[in-house]
Amino acid sequence: MFVILCLNGPLFAAQSTITEADGSACMGDDKSRKQTEQAALADGMRKAAEFAATYIKSETHLKDMTLEKDLISAYARGAVKVIQELEKGWYRDASAGDCYRVRIKAEVVPDEKEMTKAAQYIAPDDPSLPLSIRVWTDRREYGQGERIKIYLKGNKPFYARLLYRDVKGKTLQLLPNPYRQEVYFNGGTVYEIPSANDRFALEVSPPFGEESIIVYASTQELGVIETKTEGNVYRVTTRSQDMGNKMRGVKITDNQGKAAAAEFYEETQSVKTRR
Repeated sequence: MFVILCLNGPLFAAQSTITEADGSACMGDDKSRKQTEQAALADGMRKAAEFAATYIKSETHLKDMTLEKDLISAYARGAVKVIQELEKGWYRDASAGDCYRVRIKAEVVPDEKEMTKAAQYIAPDDPSLPLSIRVWTDRREYGQGERIKIYLKGNKPFYARLLYRDVKGKTLQLLPNPYRQEVYFNGGTVYEIPSANDRFALEVSPPFGEESIIVYASTQELGVIETKTEGNVYRVTTRSQDMGNKMRGVKITDNQGKAAAAEFYEETQSVKTRR
């Protein structure tokens, strides 16, 4: 059932930044309650994009000013996706009247055009850049009965989960597993799956066809998904359509009272197994 091909997609295809932001708006004479709620949400999304650009600027220490400018521009112009509305509600302001406030967890996906410009300057293993993950195997194709090795490497310290979805839609979590609970990895280090600490082998077996490997990674702890022990790995019981959002429920922690964010990385690659 297993075969993993090299993930060679463009660097920017899987990168994003997750943060929390507050938005607010007041009704006045020209907005209905629904319009006010929408305006508050839009305000929160705008602030999330602004903070993501500020965060990237503070976290990247680049000598190439053109690259830094392109990266910041990519995030400032990025698409904002609301992952969760954490708090929301109406309140009365003495001067503005009825107002609405919402706190969101949002993902800012950098603008593809700006990231394409930056890509010509990017060295994927540079730890001063936003988080990027590489996954590869020793060969590109495996037949029935053959065993494979997966290799995982990030440009900076990261938390990760490595999943495999077979041709029937069944998803297994390969890492962490019942005998290898590590979820935090050092940057610049190559990790092998399975390793000596694992108690399973990736041996190709039926059914064959188009399958996929999925990597989720972040600079802060990933959100929680539901799993059940199945042999020496875990079977994912969270619905596949819900898994991405749950993984993006990262724990945003403050750094000495300052606002924080998490760099996020996701990659999915179609794979093929054969007899």
